[in-house]
Amino acid sequence: MNTDQEIQPVLRDLFRSQRYAVLATDDQGQPFASLMAFAATEDLRQIVILTERNRRKFANLKANRRVALLIDDRENKGSDTQDSVAVTAIGEAEEAGSGAGVALLDLFIARHPYLAAFAAAPSCAIVTVKISSYLLVSRFEQVLEWRIGP
Repeated sequence: MNTDQEIQPVLRDLFRSQRYAVLATDDQGQPFASLMAFAATEDLRQIVILTERNRRKFANLKANRRVALLIDDRENKGSDTQDSVAVTAIGEAEEAGSGAGVALLDLFIARHPYLAAFAAAPSCAIVTVKISSYLLVSRFEQVLEWRIGP
C-alpha cells in the first residue's frame, strides 16, 4: 500500500469527526494562529474557510498566500500522545471567485449550518486553501506525508 492510500482514509475520518482547524498565517515574519470552522472537498485537495474581509487573517492571506492548517482529534488526556492523530495541511489560500464560490459555500454550510447568517454577510469571504501536502502524525511519532500533485 502506498502513502496516498494509507493517508486518505485517515484524513477523511478525521475531517468528518472534527469541525475546527487552527489556521497559521504570516504578517511580515510574525506568525498568527486562528481557530476556524472548515470543510474539505471530497478529493481532499481543498479546504474551505470563511472570514470577514476586514480581519487581520484575511489581510495576512492577501499578503502571503502560504498557510498551514492543523486539525487533530485530541481529548486533552495523557493517552493523547499515543491515541490521537494530528494533520498539518500546507497550501495556498485565495478568495474563491463567484463561480466556484457558490459550490464551496454550499459545502461549507452543509457542514456548518449554524454559520449561514455569517456566510451571507457581504463582508464575508469564502477562502479556499489549495493543498500541496499533508503531514499526518499518529502514535506520537509516526509520520506520513502525502504530496498532492497538480
